[in-house]
Amino acid sequence: MSRRTLAAWLAWQERLHPAEIELGLERIHAVLERMGLLRPCERVFTVGGTNGKGSCVATLEALSLEAGRCTGAYTSPHLLRYNERVRIDGVEVDDEALVSAFEAVDAARGAISLTYFEFGTAAALEIFRRRGVHTAVLEVGLGGRLDAVNAVEPDAAIVTSVGLDHTEWLGPDRESIGREKGGIFRPGKPAVIGDRAPPASLLAAAGPGALRLGVDFDWVESPAGWCWQDGARMLPGLPGATLPASALKDNAACAIAAFLALETAALSPAAAARALRRIRLAGRMQRIPGEVEWWLDVAHNPDAARVLAQALAAAPARGRTWCVLGMLEDKDAHAVADALSNAVDGWFIAALEPPRGLAAEALETRIAGALRSPATRAASVAEACAAAAAAARPGDRVVVCGSFHTVGPAMEWLGLYCAPHTR
Repeated sequence: MSRRTLAAWLAWQERLHPAEIELGLERIHAVLERMGLLRPCERVFTVGGTNGKGSCVATLEALSLEAGRCTGAYTSPHLLRYNERVRIDGVEVDDEALVSAFEAVDAARGAISLTYFEFGTAAALEIFRRRGVHTAVLEVGLGGRLDAVNAVEPDAAIVTSVGLDHTEWLGPDRESIGREKGGIFRPGKPAVIGDRAPPASLLAAAGPGALRLGVDFDWVESPAGWCWQDGARMLPGLPGATLPASALKDNAACAIAAFLALETAALSPAAAARALRRIRLAGRMQRIPGEVEWWLDVAHNPDAARVLAQALAAAPARGRTWCVLGMLEDKDAHAVADALSNAVDGWFIAALEPPRGLAAEALETRIAGALRSPATRAASVAEACAAAAAAARPGDRVVVCGSFHTVGPAMEWLGLYCAPHTR
């Protein structure tokens, strides 16, 4: 009997559970307990937050690798290939590793039904255990308290930011969302907060010993590079090329604080700098130089769009700025377009695939009141990229944003897609 391929497993997992999302730990906890995966390795970092999780995970991963430890990273969603979600020592795992882990999860779950994300989470942990991973860096999928990743006991946890996203699941305001995200903190374990104005609910969840960006640690720019510092330590001369925006340095600063909270040996400025040079962040403020520069950013909520707008304003183009925008149905598209509108001279609105993707006409209707420049509809991201490239002249730039489902195909269209890794 032939084994299922990775594609077949993923298609099957999409149909396994009656709901795409069902928050709650009971089912995933039971499966992980059966598999002995509630503590899959010696050290576990959990990273939550509305925005900034990817860069925070990448920094923690790089610091752990620099320390010489076998390191696993679990992230979601992916840009183009499912394999991106599971990395060991900075390298994506192959199809065989994923398929074998899926088989183990299916054998262990019995009659317990798992969502697509829960199934993948259990498989990632199984791979980490098989490969003898010392340090696991786990990105929360949605929220925190009831997310499958939170079934694992962390040694330290980070909440990078709290913004309005997934309100149908997490609540209507920052206090509600902060309470959910703060559910990844554990009493007596390091809790790092990257939001410079955190809601009271997040502070309450973190407890009095929380490490706060802007209060207990921070970073500053200097002629020799940026400098991480707290009350007792400084890491000067850190490279900024891999973190080309203030928000990315905020996230990296949080990762450094969490890493040092568990580290008994000192982290030298040189070691921290080597670690940061490893980072390759696909689709996060990623700039592709050329006569026409391309910016790729997965910003898909108002807070992330404002950060992107600030970065665009800080690095103005010689010519015009075009935007390829594609978004999912459950996102606040009007607020995203409004945040970017002053920076954009022309829009190319791309249709994303159903059921979650918005058709171009529907997206244009949602954002019409926010646009201050002309818009052109396209039947796909590739078509929108081609139209933007045709419109652009030397000195212009094209910004692609709105979703992982927009940036991934754009990377493929540009012919520059490669696996995100740290070595």
